[in-house]
Amino acid sequence: MGNGDTRVRGIAARAGGWSARHRWAAVGVWVLFVVLAMAIGSAAGRVDIKNSQELKGETRTAAKIIEDAGIKQPAAETVLIQARDGRTTATDPRFRAAVTAVVRAVEGTGRVTDVTSPYDTRTISRDGHSALVQFAMRGDADTAGSRVEPVLNAVAGVQKEHGELRIEEIGGASMQKTFSDAFGDDFKQAEYSAVPVALGILLIAFGALVAALLPVALAVTAIMATMGLMGIVSHLQPMNDTANSVMLLVGLAVGVDYCLFYLRREREERAAGQDPGTALRIAAATSGRAVIVSGVTVCVAMAGMLFTGLATFEAMGLASLMVVAVAMVGSVTVLPALLSLLGERVEKGRLPFLHPDKRRARNARRGRSAQEGSRLWGAVLEVVLAKPAVSLVVAAGALLAVAAPALGMKTQNLTLDQEFGDKLPIVATYNRVNNAFPGGTEPAAVVVRAKDINAADVKAALADFRTRAISSGASRGPVDIKLHDAQNVAVISVPLVGGSDLDKAGKSLELLRDTVRPDTLGKVDGVQAPITGQVAGSHDFNDQLVGSVVPVFAFVVVFAFLLMLLSFRSLTVAITSIVLNLLSVGAAYGILVAVFQHGWGASLVGAQGVGAIISWLPLFLFVILFGLSMDYHVFVVSRIREARLRGRSTKDAITHGVVTTAGVVTSAAVIMVAVFAIFGTLSMQSMKQMGVGLAAAVLIDATVIRGVLLPAVMALLGEHNWYLPKWLHRLPDLTHDESAPVATPPPPAVEAERAGV
Repeated sequence: MGNGDTRVRGIAARAGGWSARHRWAAVGVWVLFVVLAMAIGSAAGRVDIKNSQELKGETRTAAKIIEDAGIKQPAAETVLIQARDGRTTATDPRFRAAVTAVVRAVEGTGRVTDVTSPYDTRTISRDGHSALVQFAMRGDADTAGSRVEPVLNAVAGVQKEHGELRIEEIGGASMQKTFSDAFGDDFKQAEYSAVPVALGILLIAFGALVAALLPVALAVTAIMATMGLMGIVSHLQPMNDTANSVMLLVGLAVGVDYCLFYLRREREERAAGQDPGTALRIAAATSGRAVIVSGVTVCVAMAGMLFTGLATFEAMGLASLMVVAVAMVGSVTVLPALLSLLGERVEKGRLPFLHPDKRRARNARRGRSAQEGSRLWGAVLEVVLAKPAVSLVVAAGALLAVAAPALGMKTQNLTLDQEFGDKLPIVATYNRVNNAFPGGTEPAAVVVRAKDINAADVKAALADFRTRAISSGASRGPVDIKLHDAQNVAVISVPLVGGSDLDKAGKSLELLRDTVRPDTLGKVDGVQAPITGQVAGSHDFNDQLVGSVVPVFAFVVVFAFLLMLLSFRSLTVAITSIVLNLLSVGAAYGILVAVFQHGWGASLVGAQGVGAIISWLPLFLFVILFGLSMDYHVFVVSRIREARLRGRSTKDAITHGVVTTAGVVTSAAVIMVAVFAIFGTLSMQSMKQMGVGLAAAVLIDATVIRGVLLPAVMALLGEHNWYLPKWLHRLPDLTHDESAPVATPPPPAVEAERAGV
């Protein structure tokens, strides 16, 4: 084999060859790139998404009016004073004394402003047993959570003095602090634990410390560089913490996978008797090409998020696209240089009983045959290829059955108690306030801009709106109007009937937007009155999300199909890859619905009583999974195609391709499943759903899809796998036939050693 034709074509082969010849230059350029990206990104600073950029529609218009007017909206806080016995009313002296004590206590902290008594604002419940003291935190609303503790302590002090009443604080700042204290480190710990988990699995897979560290080092440096790039790019496309977290997740997954594919192939060729230089060139021409095809496909899938029109999705898509591109470039440039520099030292730090040499020695002593290094997949494949039609029907039927619950998927923005359950006392406070004052904790806000906010017709319209909002049944009041005379802006706060029930509150919102507003404010020329707030934001977000589903799905599927068609020069491979990916995504949807919506096995993941899938997850999962599942598909099909080009029959090529990639695909899948499963252990249901969905889909994809369905379909198609109509021959040829370096098939003894790697 070492004397075969080693002339190769294509970007991956040329990049790997250059890096191997200019080892220190390649490593130096990579280190310089990472350092410069981080330095420039840090100096530029990250521009975060503003409220006016987050959504389209009325929510964006309202935020833009507020921002343009320079109005700072402080974090609003509320203290609930409520009779525990159900008999004491707000008119009782003890109740009045408690209200007075709360007002004095919060004012005494010096951290609040605009403190109002329920007796002045009429924020007393209909039954008279509950009242609200309202105020605002001084300073920036975004950082109010860090300043609210003295106020919470003051309220807790009043509670101790009035045990017969329930006195509890809730609001933007107190919720911010509560969630930060309870879950602030939750997500970061999951991110940090993902790296050691991946390293541990790689140690088992490679049996050597240096070999295991390489993929982690590549992934971490790719993530560091991308964090810097995010700072630079954020001046064109603002970013946020959510995009950063998704980038870390995707970057670790693909960075480790790409390096794993490359390194395992180089190791395999050396174990088969190739000299280090030839082994590296073969790895560059084969696994390197698979990495590029996979990376470009994943980038295209991530680019689908740019079509949503939602700022957070656009940021996530761009950040993920960048980290995949950086990891891909690093895999085909700096990795060959490092392998060339390290040579045999890549095997340093061997672990007893885990290193491939030990496994090969044990296999030899026990007289194992050619494929016994992958005995499990060899046995599975033997059954699949013996009865491909039966295997196809059984596996596809099973996945369709798993996907069936997805037909009844219910998506919504999760309420506070759905997201956090009863883990936090503030959730109970939230429910009590909403029961006593429907919509009180999440009122709609009508942002009114006029040429002259104090004009007689505008003031009359504002008063009319306040009256009609209650008489129409959209609100039970109190409807508060706050004027900003200098900016000619007014903000009307309207508690919505329905409160935390988003369906009922949504109907109240529609009543305000479609009836009350046109009949009042809509009759005054030159007046803008967009309606915003949490319910309105949720409504606008869902509308935007639903409208983007078709273009995103179409873009991802069509471009992935074209990339597969050009990369493999096979219409059949392109079609089957899309169908199999859709099947794995459908199965993941089915599992999500079964667990989180129907509650089947929900107790195993701590998801009891959720009853719905968070609205953004299906589209997010589709894009992420469609991209990541291409990793395995491209890698396995590339190996099958390579064997076919070397003269093997299609059936032998399938066997060779699946069995020889089983180890690396299993290792890559275990890493992905482990990393994603970490996020499935978080307390927030949205993160739990994301983790479970991703982990389940990757597991299905790496086992049932790649181990059963793919070989069954290809076995049934036979030579039709490589079918390309004559009229498509004019398409650009991106195959480069990079698998041709080896002129002759390997001898059986070598094949046996390969299977043990």
